[in-house]
Amino acid sequence: MPEKFKKLFLLLGAHGTQFLRYIGGVSMLALHTFYHTFSRPFNIKAVILQMDFIGVKSLSIVGLTALSSGMVMALQTAYGLGRFGAKSYVGVIVSLSLVRELGPILTALMVGGRVGSGITAEIGAMNVTEQIDAIKALGANPVKKLVVPRVTAAILVLPALTLFADIIGITGGMIISQVEFGISPYAYYDSVIKFLKMSDILSGIGKSLFFGFVIAIVGCYQGMITSGGTEGVGLSTTVTVVTVSIVILISDFFLTKFFWLF
Repeated sequence: MPEKFKKLFLLLGAHGTQFLRYIGGVSMLALHTFYHTFSRPFNIKAVILQMDFIGVKSLSIVGLTALSSGMVMALQTAYGLGRFGAKSYVGVIVSLSLVRELGPILTALMVGGRVGSGITAEIGAMNVTEQIDAIKALGANPVKKLVVPRVTAAILVLPALTLFADIIGITGGMIISQVEFGISPYAYYDSVIKFLKMSDILSGIGKSLFFGFVIAIVGCYQGMITSGGTEGVGLSTTVTVVTVSIVILISDFFLTKFFWLF
């Protein structure tokens, strides 16, 4: 076998092994997190603090993103439907697009970029300064103390942020529909209520639960394996944002297929 093919296979094998090791590490951390979530003592205060960091402080960026998306969707949809005299269906298309896809996806990407990197930077800094080792030396469990509150808070907060994004985005579409195309708010609202089903809303909520878990668990794991001082912390935050974004975009396809079964 030529030498260049040997090097190629060795390189692919090394990357494959690294990928499987990463998946295994995240999976083990997820299992430990699940176990310690339901074991005493319950640190409710830490969960509330993380809900404030992940949820309340993300409202502005999520709201702005959803508002812009809803307005653009209404603008593009109305121009397209206007060719067929079907502008009255703008509210239906905007609401379905936001509730099923754009709301969960954009919310997760915005929160993942902001919160995922923050979690990694915080835990990574603790790791490189040996604070996590100090927690272990004191007899405490770092998964229970650091990971569980963040994962729990992300799972609880992402659905609420997604609903907030849906409402803001649909409202933005309604404003554009009235200002630009003369569609009355009542007609817009009536079309949304008439065609939007509870299964559509639950589909977006189900996706956001998974996305919240992914953002928190990847951020925590990447932080706990950080090494190399401040440079390592910066590299880990970049890896977290890229990994979270890729997982969200890929898993969205399979989650969409799954929820269309119901």
